[in-house]
Amino acid sequence: MERRYHSEVRKENDMDIKLMNLHLFDNTNVTTQTGANQDLSAEMKEFYSMYLIKNAEPVLVHDQFGQKHPIPKNGGKQIEFRKYSPFPKALTPLTEGVTPSGRKLNVSVITATVAQYGDYVEISDVLQLTAIDDNILQATKLCASQAGETLDTVTREVLNAGTNVHYCNGKLSRATLAGTDVLTVDEVKKVVRTLKYNKAKKIDGSYVAIIHTDVAYDIMTDSKWVDASLYAGSTQIFNGEIGKIAGVRFVETTEAKIFAAAGASSADVYSTLFIGQDAYGVTEIEGGGLEHIVKQLGSGGTTDPLNQRATVGWKAMKTAEILVDPYMVRCESGGALSRAAN
Repeated sequence: MERRYHSEVRKENDMDIKLMNLHLFDNTNVTTQTGANQDLSAEMKEFYSMYLIKNAEPVLVHDQFGQKHPIPKNGGKQIEFRKYSPFPKALTPLTEGVTPSGRKLNVSVITATVAQYGDYVEISDVLQLTAIDDNILQATKLCASQAGETLDTVTREVLNAGTNVHYCNGKLSRATLAGTDVLTVDEVKKVVRTLKYNKAKKIDGSYVAIIHTDVAYDIMTDSKWVDASLYAGSTQIFNGEIGKIAGVRFVETTEAKIFAAAGASSADVYSTLFIGQDAYGVTEIEGGGLEHIVKQLGSGGTTDPLNQRATVGWKAMKTAEILVDPYMVRCESGGALSRAAN
């Protein structure tokens, strides 16, 4: 599947909604009366659920390079990620006519606990009288953005807890980083050397870095920077990809980690995550990972005796886990631009 910029995905999703909307809301099977049995049609439920997922997915920048694992049904709150140890070199010559003993797979199981997240919005009966379906659509769109940002942050925090760290400009700790200790191509090459030394495999032929907008401003000024628009026609582009340099493809997001006022003279410190293949695992949002929930007027029973409130919400089961810490490097730097932490 072709990977594209966030803006392209969102424009396509919005276009799909506008085209599909006309057919779904003309459905004569949709219940229109208020009361305990009011509900959305099966087609509209499916439409809104897919709309929620499609609009949440582009925000999940930190998820896209991890191993994807479905939420296990009836499996409790524990989920297992599996890590396979590489084989050593086979340097012993084979003996003619003798079958060697071979070896077994060495599988390590990493267990993580999923947690549930969610939120909802109330829609009054007065508001519904004007444009009930449009309000549900707009509420779902807002829920999708909130869900995507929430779940992306969950993954981000796990990844930034890794122990493989590189500090820019020769600094030895986060506290000593100044705003002038910016990310440069030389620093990128040092991180790439570390990943290669740790035998981290590349993702689609390159290592990938998740970078904050402020730090991207620093690295993009280098003369060796190649903008993604120059190779987009021949290469599948990751969501948010802006360009490449020194064998690393950079994915930009304002949700990249900032350590607020953690550096020298209270400078903000930025995290750029350099990632190799199979460095971490995440749970999927499809197949029960992310759920869309609509409660129509009257569904509240005695808690809503006058049928005044409907709700639109979401809930999700989510976790992420670092599988091979050496396959990922957190590069900390200052930034020529500085923003508040998120």
